[in-house]
Amino acid sequence: MNNFTPVSALVGGVLIGLSASLLLWVNGRIAGVSGVLGGLLPPRAGEQTWRLLFLAGLVLGAGGYLALTGTPAPIRQGFPVPLLLLAGFLTGFGTTRANGCTSGHGVCGLARLSLRSLAATVTFLGFAIVTTYVVRHVVRVSA
Repeated sequence: MNNFTPVSALVGGVLIGLSASLLLWVNGRIAGVSGVLGGLLPPRAGEQTWRLLFLAGLVLGAGGYLALTGTPAPIRQGFPVPLLLLAGFLTGFGTTRANGCTSGHGVCGLARLSLRSLAATVTFLGFAIVTTYVVRHVVRVSA
């Protein structure tokens, strides 16, 4: 394990949990990133401000990490661009079909004991395992 960082993982997990809980308690909204982003198009009255602030917080959170640690998160390189584009398309298609992404289902839905979110999360993880195997051992991308 080269990247075992239990302290930063614990702090990050606590912050994600607190943020998701706060959004649910204050706004009655689920902190699913794909749903928050998708809700900006088309724009709806009274919905834009909190969605933009939520998404800005994601970007500012990365900046805060950099400010606190002085080290940017490592960027993995060497992946074929067509494979990245296909991955992005399939991710968007999957989140649309599942009515949410890993943050909505895996963090918020499981915390609410949603069976639909459990099924979605198991499906996400299953496909992630198969995809990782195919990319690393069949296509042989090891970046």
